[in-house]
Amino acid sequence: MFLEALQKQNPDLIKAALSLFEQGELLPDSTVIDVDQLIENAHLLKKSANQFGIKLFAMTKQFGRNPILAKMLIEQCGFDGVVCVDFKEARIMAAHGLPIANVGHLVQPPSHMIKQLVTSIKPQVITVYSLDKVKQISDAAQQANRKQALLLKFFHSRDQLYINQESGFPIEEIEKVVTEIQAMPNVYIEGVTHFPCFLFDSETGSTLPTSNLTTLIEAKNSLQALGITCNQINAPSATCIETLPLLAEYGCTHGEPGHALTGTMPSNAAAPQAERIAMLYLSEVSHHYGKDSYCFAGGYYRRGALENGLVYQGVQYQTVSIYNDDHDSIDYHLRIAGLHPIGAPVIMAYRTQVFATRSDVALVKGVSSNNPQVIAIYDSLGNRLTSSEVFHG
Repeated sequence: MFLEALQKQNPDLIKAALSLFEQGELLPDSTVIDVDQLIENAHLLKKSANQFGIKLFAMTKQFGRNPILAKMLIEQCGFDGVVCVDFKEARIMAAHGLPIANVGHLVQPPSHMIKQLVTSIKPQVITVYSLDKVKQISDAAQQANRKQALLLKFFHSRDQLYINQESGFPIEEIEKVVTEIQAMPNVYIEGVTHFPCFLFDSETGSTLPTSNLTTLIEAKNSLQALGITCNQINAPSATCIETLPLLAEYGCTHGEPGHALTGTMPSNAAAPQAERIAMLYLSEVSHHYGKDSYCFAGGYYRRGALENGLVYQGVQYQTVSIYNDDHDSIDYHLRIAGLHPIGAPVIMAYRTQVFATRSDVALVKGVSSNNPQVIAIYDSLGNRLTSSEVFHG
């Protein structure tokens, strides 16, 4: 999906990955990140967000919940914290002393983590969509003698909710929900959120608002009619330079860029955007079977729209078709059309969610200056690997 964009926008990243592979610095099944380009994308996003009065929370799951990158986004780029889509991501980021901006959306914190979350991690907001969870948070906050801010998620029957992500308070119950929450001590309503609020439309080639955004604004208006000021109107999904003006137009206050940081928004595959590709997937031909080759996998993402790759022999390459023939099978390997030399490097670029894979994440600096250096290698969940772990298990 992004292979041509990678070749046009960041060919130096391909050169860097190949060079480091040949030197034995990188192994197959590695997501290779051009740190300098990612930070440049982040600066562009922050500059645009500032123009529209939008605050940004960093969505790190796409590149493996990486704490080094998260720290850079906050300290170097001025992001307002890290959004953690589940409690395990919050655990990783908190362990590195990083400020947690939003936790609980998409996954609620489990009961036995509420106390730790409220008393020591202390996120800016916790997204909630059940009164039982609000009660747990309220009890923990009361014991800790502090007040915890909440974001509420409401849904309408027309809304688009992804499978296994269905959640929210029914919008028609908003007054009842507010009354019950206001009766609980040590919690208060800071605002609203929903997901996905924007999606790329292949027919128009643009990223457009969804009905979920309409519900979000309806919820905000209803809360204000009940006397509640929404300081956060958080509209995640597809937050990028293209959509920041739309967030401002609809009165939203917060966005959560993830794919925009690595330039892997669908819009960037359709037409060049301000954010440039900063990530690729590196593999290696493992073996042959019949008339096909197979490369090491582990980083496949079923919604990634992977179609093609580049197989290299020296500086020459061949564009090849790459297949995962059965989404129900573990991606031990990916099939490559044709016979190619065993050990040959394979470059791919597609939309991924690294935290849902088994890939290593290699952070590389100096790509554009032709002096690439691996600064660190992590696993897909944000845990740093030592050199011996990378190469010897």
